[in-house]
Amino acid sequence: MAQILSGKEVSEALNEKLKADVEKLKAGGIYPALGIIRVGERPDDIAYERGAEKRAEKIGIIINKYQFASSVGQTQLVDAIRKINSDAGVHGVLLLRPMPPHIDDRAVCAELSPSKDVDGITAGSMAGVYSGSGFGYAPCTAEACIEMLKFYGIEIAGRKAVVIGRSLVIGKPVAMMLLKENATVTVCHTKTADIQKVCSESEILVAATGKAKSIDGKYFNGNQVVIDVGINMDEDGKLCGDVDFSDAEGNVRAITPVPGGVGAVTTAILMKHVAEAAKKAVK
Repeated sequence: MAQILSGKEVSEALNEKLKADVEKLKAGGIYPALGIIRVGERPDDIAYERGAEKRAEKIGIIINKYQFASSVGQTQLVDAIRKINSDAGVHGVLLLRPMPPHIDDRAVCAELSPSKDVDGITAGSMAGVYSGSGFGYAPCTAEACIEMLKFYGIEIAGRKAVVIGRSLVIGKPVAMMLLKENATVTVCHTKTADIQKVCSESEILVAATGKAKSIDGKYFNGNQVVIDVGINMDEDGKLCGDVDFSDAEGNVRAITPVPGGVGAVTTAILMKHVAEAAKKAVK
C-alpha cells in the first residue's frame, strides 16, 4: 500500500515554526498583517477567507478584510488596492478571484505591488519564480507541493518529474520550482501524445488537470510519488482529487490524499509568505 502524505503533519510543523517567527517580529515591534480583498459573496471565497482567518489566528498574524459588493466598479477597486500598497501596516495581500465579469481581472492584479503579492498572482511574482531570483512569492499551492516533498524527505534532485497541467496557478510554477530543485521536468497537457506512457515513466507525478479522477492506473508504474493538486466533486457529491485514489493507492509509492493533502498546506504557505514579507519590510 502507498504511503499517505498527510498535509496536516506538514501544516502543523509549519505553524509551529511560523509562530516562533511571528513572536520574534512582534518582539521587535513588527506585527505581520494580511489584507484579504473579497468582491461579492461567492461561497468558496468566503470559505477560503474563513480558513485563512483561522490559520492566521493560530499563528498570530493580523487579518484586515476589505470587502466589496459584486457591483463594485473597477476604478474603486483599483483605488483601494493602491491605498493598501502604500499602507506600511499591511505586509501581504490576498486577492480572492475570479472577479465578477465586469472587472478586468488582469488589470486589477497588475495594480498589486509584487512585494505584497503573497499568493503569486502578479507578473512580477511570476518573473521571480521563472528566473529563480527570489523576488516576489510563488503561488501558494505550487509551493505547497514542494514543501510536502521536502517534509517527507522525498528526493527531488535528479528525479524524473512529470507535471500534468500548464496553468499559471499551478502547472507552470510548480514545474519551475521542481527545476530549481534539480529535477528533470516534463510538462504534459491535453495535446501531449502518449500522455499515459510519459507519466508512467515518472518518479514524481504532479496532477493538476482540474478533472475529477482523470488520472487512473494507466499513469502509474508502482514506484511513483504522486502529488494530487485537484479539488473536485465526484459523481456522489464527495470531494476528490484529479487522481483516482482507489487506482493509485496500490500502484504508487506515496500519494497525497484529497481532502487532507496539498490543500491543507496551502494556507500555511500563505502565512509563511506574510511573515517573510514583514521581515523584508523591516529590511
